Amino acid sequence: MTSTSITLPGLEVSSHGSVRQVTLDRPEKLNAVNADLHESLSNVWQAIAADPQARAVVITGAGKAFSAGGDREFLERIAQDAQWRYENMRQARRIVQEMIAFPLPVIAAVNGPAVGLGCSVALLSDLVLMSESAFFADPHVAIGLVAADGGALCWPLLTSLIRAKEYLFTGDRIDARSALELGFANRVVAPEELLEAAHALAERLAAQPAQAMRDTKRAVNIHLQRAVGAVLDFAFSAEAETFTSADFRDRLAQFGR
Repeated sequence: MTSTSITLPGLEVSSHGSVRQVTLDRPEKLNAVNADLHESLSNVWQAIAADPQARAVVITGAGKAFSAGGDREFLERIAQDAQWRYENMRQARRIVQEMIAFPLPVIAAVNGPAVGLGCSVALLSDLVLMSESAFFADPHVAIGLVAADGGALCWPLLTSLIRAKEYLFTGDRIDARSALELGFANRVVAPEELLEAAHALAERLAAQPAQAMRDTKRAVNIHLQRAVGAVLDFAFSAEAETFTSADFRDRLAQFGR
């Protein structure tokens, strides 16, 4: 039996035995999220779950970054097009919910900057390995947005509430060593060793008894599911509203200067 073939815009899904590697694949844009990649991130989890040979997943970024967050044109479209904003919020909710419900262990190999949604995808993974040169940042508030698909959902479960607030309110970078201290990463490794270490860990998890692994993850993620479910509706409604705010328009106009 061959593994399920998965083709999605902006993502490369490759098979390594029973491990699937999901690579955010817009290296020329530091894997910034555009409309295609956003939709692909909302669809990839069910596609891999349907692969009977898959037992674990490694997710990483092509090139120098894990993901630089939202592409400027993508953000402008959300702000200007009410129908697209609604669709984007639906997809964003699905990304969060699909990652939490995904039955296989997911290891984030954070090879460079993981910003905004990129940071969220990494930290919604089950285990996080970071390159020494990588960092996290959630700049939602700094650009005038509510951090609905960002750290407001899960950071308080990973570290202390006051530390989560500090980094969400300021948008400051969290370097790899600080991420390890905060509980945002399991290991920090040399850049050239990152993928090898992630795959070695994924293979170890893939070799565990499948039902025991699946249902243990499900049991643990019930905590996450309940916590996220309590804030999801408010957070996404509030974020959609801030996309139309003058503060966001002003900050976006300065974006990339």
